[in-house]
Amino acid sequence: MLKILFDGGAMMIPLMLCSVLAIGVVIDRALAFIRYARVDTRSLRAQVMQLLREGRVQEAALLCAQTPGPVAAVLLAGIQAYAKHSGRVDEGEVAATVKTTMEEFSVHAISAVEKRFGVLSTIGNAAPLLGMTGTVVGMIASFDALQEKAGDVGVVA
Repeated sequence: MLKILFDGGAMMIPLMLCSVLAIGVVIDRALAFIRYARVDTRSLRAQVMQLLREGRVQEAALLCAQTPGPVAAVLLAGIQAYAKHSGRVDEGEVAATVKTTMEEFSVHAISAVEKRFGVLSTIGNAAPLLGMTGTVVGMIASFDALQEKAGDVGVVA
């Protein structure tokens, strides 16, 4: 395998590094998705709603804080906004504030899930260019070798 790598030329090493890095990112994100997929978000939401109906806001916040994943984080942000604003303003304003808070925080929660996707995008754009560069360098080297053997530049053309 290493012989094929070194026979491929100088561009094979950056391509191999790109491949290893991409595989590392894919494994990292797969483990993160598996970890978040274990959380039953429907059950979590039902438990939080039941606790809020019973007026147990702190227990609902604690449940969300102890649950991993972006859904629990967004729910926690909403509960914290609810706890901060409830009783001070009317229910319509509290609901609007909670909704806005949860929508704004969801962007942060999603960005945590999509972490390192930019690396995959960069590798996906750079790797084909590295491959084409290696192909062109190899073609130039083969034409140089052919010219040396034939001795006539016209033969190469």
